[in-house]
Amino acid sequence: MITRTLTTLLLLGSLPFIATSVSAQSAPTAQDIAGYKALHAAAHEGNLEQLDALLAADADTEVRDGSGRTPLHVAAFASHEAIVARLAEADADLNALESQAYDIVTIAAVDNDLKIMDLALQLGASAGNVTSPYDGTALIAAAHLGHAAVVQRLIESNAPLDHVNNLGWTALIEAVILGDGGADHVATVVALVNAGADKDIADRRGVTPLAHAKSRGYQEMVELLEDAN
Repeated sequence: MITRTLTTLLLLGSLPFIATSVSAQSAPTAQDIAGYKALHAAAHEGNLEQLDALLAADADTEVRDGSGRTPLHVAAFASHEAIVARLAEADADLNALESQAYDIVTIAAVDNDLKIMDLALQLGASAGNVTSPYDGTALIAAAHLGHAAVVQRLIESNAPLDHVNNLGWTALIEAVILGDGGADHVATVVALVNAGADKDIADRRGVTPLAHAKSRGYQEMVELLEDAN
């Protein structure tokens, strides 16, 4: 599980409500994996021969594990491209959400797995699904983590640039307030600004990405956002 501590943001007055952490998606645990059978086991192990035999026997591609993951989610977490492609060919739902509301595009975006994300998008998965407990998108998740190449690919796939999640944040806001001001997050801001992301959308307290960047001393971001005026 990936966790981002928000205590500092709370102290800075960036949050509209009290929160201590934001939790992102959870990959299958060792216990989950030990219990996998049939399609879930084949998907996790990358066993294409076993997968094909199960599909030939009309196995249900939408079967769920205890966390609501389909075999396609499991294959995405395990980064098995051939399994993802074969499940898609068998009409597995490319936009299915697991119990935390993550789809395979967002799973790949969080994992910085450009190959799986590219494949999912090429196969017809959407770049614009509302995902996660925060009603976000793959683009917001990638911007949060500074996965600039993933951000650029999502932009090229028409991901919604200005979607606001239930924290009141856009991808651009998250790139600033959940980033470290380093090269990866700066590159993310560049990609978003160049794509036309609305830099004037503020958080619930009325603080813009530029104001957040100034308050954190992220000078490169400040210059980028000011030049975009």
